[in-house]
Amino acid sequence: MDGSFYSEELSAHTREDEREWDEFCAGVDEFLDTELTEDLRAAGRKTTGLKSDAEACRIWREKLNTRGWYAPTWPVEHGGAGWTAEQRIYFENASAERDAPILMNSGVRTIGPLIIEAGTPEQKARYLPAILNGEHEWCQGFSEPQAGSDLSALSMKAERDGDDFILTGSKIWTSFAQYATHMFLLARCDPGTHGGSGVVFLLVEMDRPGIDVRPIKFLDGEYETNEVFFNGVRTPVADRVGEIGEGWKTAKQLMSIARGNNTTTGLLRRAMRAARRNAALNGAMPAALQMRFAELEMRIDTIEALDERTNNGLGTLVGGPAASQLKLLATELHQAITEAGLEAAPDSDFAQAKYLATRAATIYSGTSEVHRNILAKATGCP
Repeated sequence: MDGSFYSEELSAHTREDEREWDEFCAGVDEFLDTELTEDLRAAGRKTTGLKSDAEACRIWREKLNTRGWYAPTWPVEHGGAGWTAEQRIYFENASAERDAPILMNSGVRTIGPLIIEAGTPEQKARYLPAILNGEHEWCQGFSEPQAGSDLSALSMKAERDGDDFILTGSKIWTSFAQYATHMFLLARCDPGTHGGSGVVFLLVEMDRPGIDVRPIKFLDGEYETNEVFFNGVRTPVADRVGEIGEGWKTAKQLMSIARGNNTTTGLLRRAMRAARRNAALNGAMPAALQMRFAELEMRIDTIEALDERTNNGLGTLVGGPAASQLKLLATELHQAITEAGLEAAPDSDFAQAKYLATRAATIYSGTSEVHRNILAKATGCP
C-alpha cells in the first residue's frame, strides 16, 4: 500500500473539521453582530479597568447566558458552553474586535470552575446556577494588609463555634467587593500555625452582619478595589471548599485556574485596538512607534499560540507553572501595550487611565517575581 487510503481518510476528516469550525465561527460572528448594540460597544470602548459599566455588563451577560455562552469553558452539564481552547480564543478575539463589554466575573472565571472541580454536590447545585443567572457576584478575599505577595502570612481568624466559624480580621485590594454578593476567602482556623498550614477556604455571603466594605479610590477618583472588615462574622462550617486546615491546597488549585485566564489574549487585543485608535486621533505615527506596535501584536500572537498549546496539553509546563507562565507573559505585555499607547497619545485621558489601570497587573494574582520563582523551580534552576 502506498498510504493513499490513509491520506484520503485523513483529508476527509480534516474537511469535516473545517466545516464544523467554519460553522462555529460564522455562528459567533452572527451572534456578536446581531446582539452587540452601539451602546454596548461604546461601553466596551470606554473601559479602562477590569470590568465595563455595570449596566452594560448586566445586559451583555443576559444575552450571553440566553445563548449558553456566558461560561465558555464550563462543562455543558453545568450550564457552560464546553468550548475548546480554540473556540474560546476565537470568541474572545471576535468580541474584542467588536468592542464588546468586558465581563471580568470571578464567579465564571475562578470560583465556579473550582466548585466544579472540588465542590460538594450541594455546593454545585446551590452556587453554579446562581453564578450563571447573575444572582451571585463574587469577589476574592486573599490579600491582607500584612499578607500580599506573601499570602501565607495571612492572619484573619476563623474560630470554630459549633457549626459556624467566627471571622475576625480584614482583607485588602478586594476587587469589586462593592458589588459582590459573595466572597471566597482564606482564614486561619488554627491559631498555632504559620504559613500555609491551618488555613480554611470559605464561601461567605457578603450580607452577613459584621462585614464592612470601604473603597480604595484610584488617582482619577474611581475605584475597583476595597478594604473589607470582618467583625465577628458568623458563617457556616459547611460553606468551605476542601478540608478544614487544608485551605492552602484549595487556594493553590484556584490560583492555577485564575492565573491562566485573568489576562486573556482578547483583553490584550482590546488594549492594542485602543492604543491604535488613540494614536490615529493624534496624527501620523512615527515609524519607530509603528514598529513597536507591530512587535507588540506579534507578542500577542505568540501568547495566543502558547495558550492553545498549554490548554491542549502540548506545553512543556503543566498545572501551576503553566498558569504562572501565561500570567507572567500576558500581564507584562498588557503593561507594555498601555505604555506604548500612552507614548502614542500622551494627552489622551483614556490612554492615561488605561496606563494607570494596568500598573497593578503584575501584582495581582501573584507578582511577576513570585511567578519567576515558580518557573525557576519548575524548570530546575538552582
